[in-house]
Amino acid sequence: MKRRSPVTGMVLLLVSILVFFFLNLLLGSVSIPAGQVWKALWGGAADNPIWGNIVLKSRLPQALTALVAGAGLSVAGLQMQTVFRNPLAGPSVLGVSSGASLGVAFVVLLSGRIGGIALSRLGVMGEVAMTLAAIVGALAIMALIVYVAQKVRGNVTLLIIGVMIGYVATAIIGVLKFFSAEEDVRAYVVWGLGSFARVSGGQVTTFAILMAILLPLSFLLVKTLNLMLLGDGYARNLGLNVRRSRIAVITCAGILVAVVTAYCGPISFLGLAVPHLCRAIFRTSDHRILMPASLLAGASLALFCNLIARMPGFEGALPVNSVTALIGAPVVAVVLFRKRKEEIQE
Repeated sequence: MKRRSPVTGMVLLLVSILVFFFLNLLLGSVSIPAGQVWKALWGGAADNPIWGNIVLKSRLPQALTALVAGAGLSVAGLQMQTVFRNPLAGPSVLGVSSGASLGVAFVVLLSGRIGGIALSRLGVMGEVAMTLAAIVGALAIMALIVYVAQKVRGNVTLLIIGVMIGYVATAIIGVLKFFSAEEDVRAYVVWGLGSFARVSGGQVTTFAILMAILLPLSFLLVKTLNLMLLGDGYARNLGLNVRRSRIAVITCAGILVAVVTAYCGPISFLGLAVPHLCRAIFRTSDHRILMPASLLAGASLALFCNLIARMPGFEGALPVNSVTALIGAPVVAVVLFRKRKEEIQE
C-alpha cells in the first residue's frame, strides 16, 4: 500500500487547532457573539466590557494553557514510549507526576497541619507556593530517576523502579491525607483533578515561554529516538551512546511533565494516547513525523477536551482528567481496532 504524504495530516491538525482555539474563546457559560470575541482578541473595545474581560482574562489564558500543555504532554509521552519500547509508557510512568503531587501535598496538607493554616488558602501566594512545590517535587524525583538510570542497564528495571517510586510517593500522600483537615484534603483533591483554568495572568506568559524553550529542544532528540527504535545493539554499532541518550530523553520528558503538572495539575491520558493516535493516522514510526504530529495532535485534543469540560449551558467546569479519558479512550480504541483490521486484511 502506498504511504500517504504526512503534509495533509499536518495541515488538518493545524486547522483543527485554529478551529478549537477560536471555539474555546467563543463558547462557554456566557454567550458572546463571534464578532465581539474577534474585536476583543485584536485589542478593540467590546460592546460589553464584561465580554472583553471574559475573553482576555479567562478564556484566552485557558485556551493557551490547554494548547501548550497538550503539546508538552504528548511529546513527553512519545519520548517515554520510545525509550522504554513500551506502548503503555506515559509521562507519569517514572513517578514524575507523583513527585509533583507529593510536593503539592506538603504545601496543602502538611503546612496546614503544622502551621495551622494551609498555604493553599492564601490566594495568589498559595498558588505560587503550590506551583513551586510541584516543580521541586517533580524535579527531585526526576533527579533520582536520572541517578538510578546511570546505575542500571535494563529499561525494564528502570521502569519498575520508577513505578515503585510513584507508589512510595502515593503512600506518603495517603498518610498526609489521613492526618489533615477535611478542607485541606478537599483542596488537594481538587488540584489533583487537573485544570487548564488554574493558570492566569503573568503565569500564562511564564508557562508559555518555558514550553516554547523546552519543546524545540526536544526536537533535537529526533535522531536519537529513531536510533533507539533499532535496539541497543544496533544503536551502539551506529555510534550512539545508549546510556547517555537514555538519560537525555528521560530528562527532557521529565522536565516537560514537571512544568505542565506544576501549572495544570496531573493531566492524564493525553501523553499515553496521542502518540498511538499519531502512529495509527500517519502509519510510521519515524520521529521526524511523529514528533511534530504528536505536538499538534496533543494541542488539538487538549483544546477539544477543554471545550467539552466547560460546555455551553454548564455552570463551572468538569474535571479535565475525566473529560480526557471519556473522550479520548473510545477514540483510541476505535483507531487501534481499525488499524489491526487493516493489517489482517493486508
